Amino acid sequence: MTNDEPPRRSLSVRARLLSVTGLAVVASLLVWHAQIADFVGLGSAGDKAPVVAASGAAGDDVPAPPVRTATVKPKQPPTKPPRKTPKSERTPTADASTPSGENGRYDEESTEGMSTKLRSRLLKAMAAAKADGVVITITSGRRSAAKQQRLFDDAVRKYGSYRLAARWVLPPEYSEHVKGRAVDIGPAAGMAWLNRNGYRYGICRRYDNEPWHFEATTTPGRKCPPREPYAVAKR
Repeated sequence: MTNDEPPRRSLSVRARLLSVTGLAVVASLLVWHAQIADFVGLGSAGDKAPVVAASGAAGDDVPAPPVRTATVKPKQPPTKPPRKTPKSERTPTADASTPSGENGRYDEESTEGMSTKLRSRLLKAMAAAKADGVVITITSGRRSAAKQQRLFDDAVRKYGSYRLAARWVLPPEYSEHVKGRAVDIGPAAGMAWLNRNGYRYGICRRYDNEPWHFEATTTPGRKCPPREPYAVAKR
C-alpha cells in the first residue's frame, strides 16, 4: 500500500474558496441594490416617516402660544381748565391802603394793615422789649373808617361836644389809625418800655393824655419830638 493523500482534500479547499467568493459577490450585489434604491427614491417605510422638527424650528407642529395684544384705553375727554375768578369776586388782600379791619381783611390787633415804616419799626421794638423780658401787645392798629366813625360818635355822646370828643378820638378823616400810621399798645409795662426806648426804633408817644398811642414820628436813633397835650381835629 502507498501513503499518498486522497484527492478529496484538494476539492474541499476549492469548495471553500468558491463559497467565500460567492458570499462576497452576494454582498456586493446587496450594496449595489441599496444604492440604486436610494438613487431612484425607493427606501424603507422607516425612511419615509415624517421628521419632527425641534421646538421653535420651521415645520413645528406644536401650536404657538397666543400673542397678547396691548389693550388700548379709550382717550379721556380733555378736562376744562379751572375757571379764573373774576376780579370782582376775589377777596381783597390787606395793604397800607386797604380801609377795614372789621371785614376780615386783617386783624386789628396785629401789624396787618399798618404802613410799612410803622410795621417794620414796631416789630423790631417788640423783639427788643421781649429780650428785656417785657411784652408789648397791640390793642388797636389799623382801623376802618366805619369803626373810627362809631368810636368818634360814642366819644361825642360821652364828652358832649365835637371838640372835646376829638381830644380822645379823632374823626375818620383825621385819624392816623385809619391811615395805618398809628398804634395803641399795652399793657402798662409795654407802654412804659416803648415810651423810654421807642426812639431807638423811630417810634414815639404822641399825646400826653394817651400813653398807649404811638406813631413813627422820628428817625431811628434820634430824639422824639415834644408831645402834644391831646389830639386836635382840624376843622
